[in-house]
Amino acid sequence: MRAVLLAVTTALAPALLFTAPAHANGSAAPVAATVASMSDTPVDEMSQDELRAAIAAILAHEDTGRGVAREANKALNGTVDDMRTFLKTGYRLAQAEDDQVAIARILYTATQNKDKRVINEANKLLETRSPEEMRAWLKTGYRLAQAEDDAVHIARILYTATQNKDKRVINEANKLLETRSPEEMRAWLKTGYRLAQAEDDAFYIVRMLAAPNISDALRAAANAALDDGSPETLRYFRQVGQYEVAG
Repeated sequence: MRAVLLAVTTALAPALLFTAPAHANGSAAPVAATVASMSDTPVDEMSQDELRAAIAAILAHEDTGRGVAREANKALNGTVDDMRTFLKTGYRLAQAEDDQVAIARILYTATQNKDKRVINEANKLLETRSPEEMRAWLKTGYRLAQAEDDAVHIARILYTATQNKDKRVINEANKLLETRSPEEMRAWLKTGYRLAQAEDDAFYIVRMLAAPNISDALRAAANAALDDGSPETLRYFRQVGQYEVAG
């Protein structure tokens, strides 16, 4: 797996530096408008102006990647035959190059997060490099694979929260695992979980302050964490800070 990722990242390093993160919100970028949807005229019968207009429409699409933009500009600066070749075959290959970049980036993030299904499917796609399979996966497959991995993460969070009696996290995690909405699970893992955990951590600290035998040092540290109020400070105090004071 690492060898595949390294090979792809190395080969596509220039593009990785300049291509905006693809599918950052968990959804695949749509395929740029096809030639058929831009004109009823077959490519071989298009006039020079129609060819230019078709390529310009591809360039203007917000999701056009670096590879497609590079090849499209080459075609526009070339001959009529160059433009036809781009629309008939070059566009598909350039899109595949951009899709490889997007999948390599997804694989990198998935590897950091230990998202098993995404890692497995992304590696297979980078081995076969089928333009059609990569495009289809970015449109629909990635969303479903990420959703499965997200459900696993949420189930693990729920297990820990249940052990710790973290009510808000338990409630929200259970709802997510019932509905299984890919978008809602992704959004919760990115932002919602942090906020829910912070509320449960604050409640834990308040209960600690209510204990009659709490030391002055621990009381001061607990109040300082509550005064700060950031999710990170509350989490650190609950997991680490209270034991440093107690020790």
